[in-house]
Amino acid sequence: MSEKLEEIAELVALALGEMQLSSTILLGDLAITVHRDNIVDVMKQLRDHTTLDFNCFIDLCGVDYPTRQQRFEVVYHLLSMAQNARIRIKISTDEDSPVQSIVDVFPAANWYERETFDMYGILFDGHPDLRRILTDYGFEGYPLRKDFPMSGFVEVRYDDVEKRVVYEPIKLAQDFRNFDFLSPWEGTDYVLPGDEKAEKGGGA
Repeated sequence: MSEKLEEIAELVALALGEMQLSSTILLGDLAITVHRDNIVDVMKQLRDHTTLDFNCFIDLCGVDYPTRQQRFEVVYHLLSMAQNARIRIKISTDEDSPVQSIVDVFPAANWYERETFDMYGILFDGHPDLRRILTDYGFEGYPLRKDFPMSGFVEVRYDDVEKRVVYEPIKLAQDFRNFDFLSPWEGTDYVLPGDEKAEKGGGA
């Protein structure tokens, strides 16, 4: 399998030329990195190249690296039935720089781009209908960003008096607990049944 992937990696490098920035084979996966501005041309080349034939779009997703200057990666996965192989394509972008939509190349990317926009705030230029898809109307922020608060900003409930759904600031009845994963009860002077097994490192 490794020799097959190395052969495909060479074919991909020849097909993409300078559009490919790097290529790695790790744990049985072929991954390439390309520049954000070339993503549409790269997808067309991978799809239409007669030898490669990566014509099946699997998915795309976002990844957040807050410490990087270009904090987001957009990761695409394609499948070649002819080669019986998958390829991962990665590009980098920031909060303000849009990524070209690949909906015209792979229409199945439509909902995935909307989901990535909804969860990370990554913009897709040329998308036919870039709206939120998972969060509620008027939702603030992007839930999968690493700097998004774990509790969110507002809570939603149905008000029996007003007969409608209302949004209110988060009210936490208590701070988040720190569990030791052995016992959910803290501050006890005795060992609960079952905890002694964990202390001895034994099993059932």
